[in-house]
Amino acid sequence: MSDVGEFERIDAQAVNSSEKRGSLYAARVKVFPKRASGDFRRFKWIIMFITLGIYYLTPWLRWDRGPYAPDQAVLIDIAHRRFYFFFIEIWPQEFYYVAGMLIMAGIGLFLVTSVAGRAWCGYTCPQTVWVDLFLVVERAVEGDRNARIKLDNAPMNANKLAKRVTKHTIWLAIAVMTGGAWIFYFADAPTLAMEFITGQAAMVAYITVAILTATTYVFGGLMREQVCTYMCPWPRIQAAMLDENSLTVTYNDWRGEPRTRNSKKAIAAGESVGDCVDCNACVAVCPMGIDIRDGQQLECITCALCIDACNSVMDKIGKPRGLISYSTLSDYDANMALATNNGTAPIEPTRIYEAKNTFNDKVQQLKMSKIFRPRSLFYFSIWALIGVALITTLLMRERIGINVLQDRNPQYVLLSDGSIRNGYTVKLLNMVNEPRQFELIIDGLSQAEVHVADQATDGSGRHIFNAEPDRLKTLKVFVVLPKTAVPPGSTPFTMTVRDVNGTESATYKATFIAPEKR
Repeated sequence: MSDVGEFERIDAQAVNSSEKRGSLYAARVKVFPKRASGDFRRFKWIIMFITLGIYYLTPWLRWDRGPYAPDQAVLIDIAHRRFYFFFIEIWPQEFYYVAGMLIMAGIGLFLVTSVAGRAWCGYTCPQTVWVDLFLVVERAVEGDRNARIKLDNAPMNANKLAKRVTKHTIWLAIAVMTGGAWIFYFADAPTLAMEFITGQAAMVAYITVAILTATTYVFGGLMREQVCTYMCPWPRIQAAMLDENSLTVTYNDWRGEPRTRNSKKAIAAGESVGDCVDCNACVAVCPMGIDIRDGQQLECITCALCIDACNSVMDKIGKPRGLISYSTLSDYDANMALATNNGTAPIEPTRIYEAKNTFNDKVQQLKMSKIFRPRSLFYFSIWALIGVALITTLLMRERIGINVLQDRNPQYVLLSDGSIRNGYTVKLLNMVNEPRQFELIIDGLSQAEVHVADQATDGSGRHIFNAEPDRLKTLKVFVVLPKTAVPPGSTPFTMTVRDVNGTESATYKATFIAPEKR
């Protein structure tokens, strides 16, 4: 255990503090986050490596779909209007699957926000992930917080110029790779990469990479926290979705106040002493440049790096961890009431401790029941129901599509023998990555003769035709009823196409039209 007087107070001030808060058009106060270490920082490293790995490597994954389909695992094939995701293939008319997944993503954000506040912002938001990546480069080239501040304040010289050029060159390389990875989702990655390098790619590819390079470089390297504070609407939306049982990063001033730099002198003078040693470690590591001790703030992305920084200080001075912690508003209010005698007295840390470094039984701790409460369970239920519905329809969907267009001019033709002929254009969609044979069957019209243009029947009189994989086949079909079997007016019947070698079939309800009176 160390005396708090041995700790160096970091010269760090929140960028949104009352001393610095000014006009909306005031110059930006630069933020130089200090490298943090701890459980939450390790968790953020894991999330960063996973998300960046998925983004950069997914277009290069292969998936064998046979000789008639692309072998890229994830591909948005705009030219052929397909979306491939491993063993799943989505057609344009099945876009409701994409819409369903987007709805699930939205409800998932509601669920995460209800349970863990702005966890999306702090761990998985692309802005957060890429800023983290850019900060890794910045620290590797220019050093940690103090070294970067010193370099920033120094006059331009050869050393500063070399470091700045190196940093921005690496940033631009990352930005180019980010834009390049994006276009690989829309075409075969190895082919497009070679075309891009040799200058043979389509102009839209170069324009897309240029735009994403610029936005990644500017947002991740130059603007950083300003994107979250001023450009992104999500902080305002999430703030309206939190309730008293949502987890947020909280400075527990009910045990931290009053702050002191030298607890021994304060105790000797008979003063109350809180656990906060006012070292500013929480401010120094914050990527948003705020002071969590000022309370809940719009800028806070709940990345929890301040928790790691504070916990390391608490360990050194022999105090319990959690001076800054994930907490709920209801727990905070209950503990504040305990420390202030229900608001009738100043904060007195002795009211919350039963013994040295041991909280009394009245101090509220996080309970799982507050996380799995009706609101979060409701969000999860809706999310799960949509997911089950999408999976069920995906597993049960037919891989044959049929559409029938009846001739309108003329609606029917009276043949020389008195029989009536109707014409139909049948569009058959083979939604499988292999050629198939189909049989056309007419039901509901007795004595009907079926003729398919440019298509002969087999030996048993069946209408069998081939359909190419992943292609639309168009047939011109004529249905003829003899004079004695023609019903007046409109007669409903069905056209069915059946997979000759399988069990799948698709049926369309059509109408045979004849004169009202003969």
